[in-house]
Amino acid sequence: MKKLFFSYLDSFQGLSREVWWLALITLINRAGTMVIPFLSLYLTQDLGFTLESVGVIMSCFGLGSLIGSWLGGKLTDRYGYYKVMVVSLIATGILFIGIQFLSDYRLLCIGILVLMIAADAFRPASFVALSAYSKPENKTRSVTLIRLAINLGFSAGPALGGIIIATMGYPGLFWVDGSTCILASLLLLVVLHPKKAKVLDNIRNDAPKSAYTDMPYWLFIVAMVVFSFTFVQYFSTVPLYYNEVHYLSEYQIGLLLGMNGFLIFAFEMPLIKFMETRPWSKITHISFGMFLVGVSFAIFNFSSWAGILVVGMLLMTLGEMIAFPFSNAFAMDRAKRGNQGEYMALYTMAFSVAHVFAHNSGMLSVARFGYDVTWYGVAFICLLGILLLLLLKRVLKKSVRTVL
Repeated sequence: MKKLFFSYLDSFQGLSREVWWLALITLINRAGTMVIPFLSLYLTQDLGFTLESVGVIMSCFGLGSLIGSWLGGKLTDRYGYYKVMVVSLIATGILFIGIQFLSDYRLLCIGILVLMIAADAFRPASFVALSAYSKPENKTRSVTLIRLAINLGFSAGPALGGIIIATMGYPGLFWVDGSTCILASLLLLVVLHPKKAKVLDNIRNDAPKSAYTDMPYWLFIVAMVVFSFTFVQYFSTVPLYYNEVHYLSEYQIGLLLGMNGFLIFAFEMPLIKFMETRPWSKITHISFGMFLVGVSFAIFNFSSWAGILVVGMLLMTLGEMIAFPFSNAFAMDRAKRGNQGEYMALYTMAFSVAHVFAHNSGMLSVARFGYDVTWYGVAFICLLGILLLLLLKRVLKKSVRTVL
């Protein structure tokens, strides 16, 4: 046990002070994002919207995320990651507090759209900051540390969110979420000001390649859209499945989702350090992770036993722990070819595109065909993503042979 403990601590060695500060800011910010997992429940149970209406609102969520990611990349290349992160966090905090006062369907669609534009402008800027604050050999582990912070916050957030709903109702979620965003912006102003932060990997490219003309990267982005299409179901249709089929309460759903974050906090960093020693490419790692996520949906149909929900969450979590850090590291490596903000914006936009279509498609599928057909469909989509990644692997190998 002692050897295992020190091996765990060793997996954190070598990361810069700035990366640790960025992780803490991310933790504070994500601890407040307890609204997101409960958003579909809030819209159906508290505001009384139909599944079809919720699907449209969640599509506005995704469209705002898409616009925000693109805008964040453009602004990052023009003004720098620091300014974009600060403004994004402050604006998001104010908007989260304000969104609770909207109950009209059209106003909610507009409010969610604007909120996500502000919120997701932060993402490409934070990735560029992370790349700048990390040594080249530490980038995958730096990404993993940020994900650890995200999921530590996410493990506490849903559990705390369930308690807040039970005691204060849904408005309390919006107040806490907005307040944590503003708190994160204040910490960012203090500890990561450009005069204090040390840049370790300042990449300059005198002849940058446009991300929009990088065909292998586009193939990667499409695969990430497909993967994200399946993954985001855990934040819209899956909580409804927990509630409607297995009769779990908001508190129980929060605990189950919180388990995902806790497992990532406890095991992802040593897992990634171990996986980096395997003779596998980043693409192979991503494919394996995507396979596990697909299986996590398919097994819902194998049994009516409530414990299958825990098994599904374990498989999804393991797949997520493998796929996301390596996909992020692949994107950052590829971004050295051109404008980093542009490349990382496309990466974050892949998840935003999924938000535009996945929530609505999932809700419509459940409403028309039921949960069983939906879960098999999601698993099949994961398979398509794996095939795209295998094609990408062949394209990359061929391009290397052509250069040689």
